[in-house]
Amino acid sequence: MPDNVLDTQPIKKPSIPKDATVLVVEDNVANFVLIARMLGYLGIHCEWKTSGYEVVEYADTLQRLDLILMDIRLPYEDGYGALKKIRASERLKNIPIIAVTAEASLDQMEKARASGFDGFLGKPLDPDRFPDQIRRILAGEPVWEYN
Repeated sequence: MPDNVLDTQPIKKPSIPKDATVLVVEDNVANFVLIARMLGYLGIHCEWKTSGYEVVEYADTLQRLDLILMDIRLPYEDGYGALKKIRASERLKNIPIIAVTAEASLDQMEKARASGFDGFLGKPLDPDRFPDQIRRILAGEPVWEYN
């Protein structure tokens, strides 16, 4: 195509798997409701756990699980402790786990990366960017964004 001609093909967004399920591990009810509504808008079913404690046992009961959105600061067991347990589970070890935290900084993002998270989303979540972030994550693209 010549340099002076614009490509008018629409940009194809990654598709969301049919019947996708996301486990949201979040202790703040208002944050969970926001995330659940945004996932619902995308046609994604979500489950909710308020602590990293027993998250592996709960996730094992789910028939399908495509993604875990994990708050870092949780009661009883934080996101890092829960991450280690999930990675030790044969059934769950390959599920993408995204750190979601209000402690959004480059240092926190690097700590999450070094700990084995598959991505990072800083709070407050941006409702305009969230759908694309989730589409990209479910398509296997790493998303590391803290602002």
